[in-house]
Amino acid sequence: MRVELEIWRQDGPRARGRFESYTVTDAEPEMSLLELLDRLNDQIIEGGGEPVVFESDCREGVCGMCGFLVNGKPHGPQDNTPACRQHLRAFPGVTRFRLEPWRSAAFPVIRDLVVDRTALDELIRSGGTVDVAAGTAPDADSVPQPYQQAEQALDFAACIGCGACVAACPNGAAMLFAGAKLAHLSLMPQGRHERSRRARRMTQAVNELFGPCSLYEECVPACPAGIPLTAIAALNREALRAGLRGRTRDN
Repeated sequence: MRVELEIWRQDGPRARGRFESYTVTDAEPEMSLLELLDRLNDQIIEGGGEPVVFESDCREGVCGMCGFLVNGKPHGPQDNTPACRQHLRAFPGVTRFRLEPWRSAAFPVIRDLVVDRTALDELIRSGGTVDVAAGTAPDADSVPQPYQQAEQALDFAACIGCGACVAACPNGAAMLFAGAKLAHLSLMPQGRHERSRRARRMTQAVNELFGPCSLYEECVPACPAGIPLTAIAALNREALRAGLRGRTRDN
């Protein structure tokens, strides 16, 4: 099948970007969007050109490395699906794709489809960690936790950190990402003594690094991990809880 591509090309962070048009004449319905880019890059290299730069790693939807806008939507037309799992067969009749990097002030373009997502790392460093005693690993049952609570924590921990929620938000907010981290850690028995401090630091960081949340809800269908909108409520709840408890170190 013949697929036409309009791809954003940018030589560096300070360079001026532009769209360039390409055609892949031997695309197959079973190809993912990343495999389509692989095929295109083979053509470009054979012609002596510079291949399109994009990120990928596992290509199984769990690493969060891949990600770009496809026809204006993060990752592609399919909801809750990363770019590496979006296959051409899912879009019957669609033979033209416009690919561009995440469009958010928090994610400056490095080159072509690759952006700098350091802001997400800074948000995690601000408080998304747990202090635990080093040494021999504890027995599995030494820290009891209700089953339902553990399952809920795992649901929030499923976030792969791709940044699609930020790219999808008209304000460039990261409330879904931050809320998922805070909700996950608040449900775990480990690190509860630093719960309030964590909430204050991460809330401050998300407000400084990203835009405000106006509950457009565009982040939810863009999230490959299916993080629910309740994550945003969890962030607000944790921030309120921390504020009521003051600046003590207890939970």
